[in-house]
Amino acid sequence: MARVNPSAPLAIVVLGAGALETARRIQAHFAQSRVHALASRVNGEVPYDDFGAHVRGLYASGTPIVALCSAGIVIRALASCLADKGGEPPVLAVAQDGSAVVPLLGGMSGVNVLAREIGAALKVAPAITTSGELRFGQCLLAPPEGYALADIEQGKRFVSGLLAGETTRIEGHAPWLDDATLPRSDDARLAVRITPLATHDEDSLVIHPRCVLAWIGHDASNDDIAERVRAAMRERGLSPLALAALTVPARFMTSRSLEEAAHALDVPLRFCEAAPFDADDAHAIALHVSDAPVDAQSIGRARGMLTVIGLGPGSAELMTPAARAALSAAQDVLGYETYVRMAGPFRDDQRVHMTDNREELQRARHAFELASEGRRVVVVSSGDPGVFAMASAVLEALDAGHAAHPEWSAVKLAIVPGVSASLATAARAGAPLGHDFCVLSLSDNLKPWSVIEKRIAHAGEADFVMAFYNPLSKARPWQFDRAIEIVKQYRDWQTPVVLGRDIGRPKEALRIVTLGELKSELVDMRTMVIVGSSTTRVVGDWVYTPRWYE
Repeated sequence: MARVNPSAPLAIVVLGAGALETARRIQAHFAQSRVHALASRVNGEVPYDDFGAHVRGLYASGTPIVALCSAGIVIRALASCLADKGGEPPVLAVAQDGSAVVPLLGGMSGVNVLAREIGAALKVAPAITTSGELRFGQCLLAPPEGYALADIEQGKRFVSGLLAGETTRIEGHAPWLDDATLPRSDDARLAVRITPLATHDEDSLVIHPRCVLAWIGHDASNDDIAERVRAAMRERGLSPLALAALTVPARFMTSRSLEEAAHALDVPLRFCEAAPFDADDAHAIALHVSDAPVDAQSIGRARGMLTVIGLGPGSAELMTPAARAALSAAQDVLGYETYVRMAGPFRDDQRVHMTDNREELQRARHAFELASEGRRVVVVSSGDPGVFAMASAVLEALDAGHAAHPEWSAVKLAIVPGVSASLATAARAGAPLGHDFCVLSLSDNLKPWSVIEKRIAHAGEADFVMAFYNPLSKARPWQFDRAIEIVKQYRDWQTPVVLGRDIGRPKEALRIVTLGELKSELVDMRTMVIVGSSTTRVVGDWVYTPRWYE
């Protein structure tokens, strides 16, 4: 079931180069939008390989979709997903040349408003067919942010009554309806009622302002906090849809039960040093009702989030969806300059912090400092963040700094895997890592060369396939040849060796040689070297290590 994600950036989906100009015109009017492009035909910020699977994934995540193709293509792609009209995100089809804007889905989530905005950007009239909106100039069943419709079915009956000739009156503050061409009458039977109270009236369109704050003065880990909040609201006659946020003491920032309660109530969880309103009992649930919708983001702060991601080997299509989602949600992005530029482009509201490749611990500490302020922070690595990369540095910084900075332990930390260089190179070559293998770095910046030699010898003796990272640099030109000398003590000179340089990037190069042909002139720091085991074979252009072992 789809659920609208209000923070999701607009996805402008194109199938070919002919739609790119129109896509960029739309993108220029929506700061957080990104162009999703069919990888085999056109370049965009987010590449994809299968249109149907991609738009279904966007739909399921609640992302607004603007597809620059025929309406029929979009309808067929999403037909199997259509189940909940009230929860679907906006979906529009736009002609490739920008001559037509057709809202398809998401009437309850503002698709017609979005269609008008896109139409204004393209200087065309959107093809809006919703009867109520054509008559009244607005969709009465899609109130603006900060308000929630009480009952969609009752809302439909209400609009049908207006279309049949009934008049209405407005009870409460509804400024977005000031310009609507509603048939109004002070003594009308039908009414638009703006109220936080739980009420049901067959003659009313009830809309709840999200104006209620709940303060929970203790963790209550063994309680059903969500149900206790609902009960407290029932006692006051308040609708649960009027709840704007849960507010709790900052000392409970790591409480799983409070996080689960906020998720169950579908509201933000905000942390404060003290109650944001006068609460009579700090150990009970206290409620406060404001006169207008509450901006939850202005109260206290959120729990900070630090996510360490791997970009994969370099090509956008090899970045995992989880890593891409973390980047999209980030407020701050930190990393080595080369990798940060690979992760872009970024929105204007995102802060980028680029540093030298040798400043890993400083970068990790900075990331914790930012996340401790309640920000959503992403640290980027190439490949997989846990393979000779930033995940270890982040945890090392936490290990060394948590005593002096206890607030770092309250940060919600996540490690998102990526495609490592060894795996990407192996896939290009075939399956040289098909049996037991080990991964070694030949850099002696953080460990003695004597340790490296010992590990190579042990791996050679154990007959592991060996994947070498950081094989050669100007500062240590002799070490690669020495490493291969050790390998040759345990391998036949005809052993296949895979050399992958910049795999996954535009100038990637793959070469297969034998161990006897391998020498330092063939590699550099951007080369992944995979040395086969005694069972590794070559078949045609492919290299593989059988799954069996004699």
